Amino acid sequence: MFNILVVEDNPDMRELFCTVLSDSGYQCIPAADGLEALEIMDKEYIDLIVADIMMPGMDGYELTKAVREAKYDLPILMVTAKDQFDDMQKGFRAGTDDYMIKPINVKELVLRVEALLRRAKIQSEKKITVGDTVLDYDALTVTVHGQETILPQKEFYLLYKLLSYPNKIFTRPQLMDEIWGMFSETDERTVNTHINRLRDRFSDCTDFEIVTVRGLGYKAVKKVE
Repeated sequence: MFNILVVEDNPDMRELFCTVLSDSGYQCIPAADGLEALEIMDKEYIDLIVADIMMPGMDGYELTKAVREAKYDLPILMVTAKDQFDDMQKGFRAGTDDYMIKPINVKELVLRVEALLRRAKIQSEKKITVGDTVLDYDALTVTVHGQETILPQKEFYLLYKLLSYPNKIFTRPQLMDEIWGMFSETDERTVNTHINRLRDRFSDCTDFEIVTVRGLGYKAVKKVE
């Protein structure tokens, strides 16, 4: 069972989140602020943190920064009433993994927690398995039906990113920033070229496909479950 640390100064919201997550099969540990959360983390193994931003004592930004500086790499889901881009940017730069705006749809909260835990497992193992296809991050290899292929670095990272978030649409600028770096002078058409190469390489693969979403970007779609 996964241990979820719910850090929220509003007792009603804290109880609601804990109830919903507990009903979904998680072990919830409540904390009223960032300082209490850090004390709990000294005593308990935590798999994921759900944290509000505006809290007394130590807010969500400070908590996230402290957790990352302590070398914890567990997923952090930030929950807040702040919906400005600058606030989101500050949260992500502090080290949060996902962001939800209040009022919270608790069903969506559960789905996001599931997705973050799934991606954390992928990161720790550094492998993705889709049907009979296995991506090995350390070796830059894709194995399909036992046939191993070593990909050029950028192609591998692009495919790994897409398959880490199946059905999620990534724009070309997003992929450029992620794979080539925010300050790269490489043209966005490079993404198209690498996508086409991947499609050619895995045209016979029955486990996944890379779909173009017109006017937006690309997504990977699993053909098997």
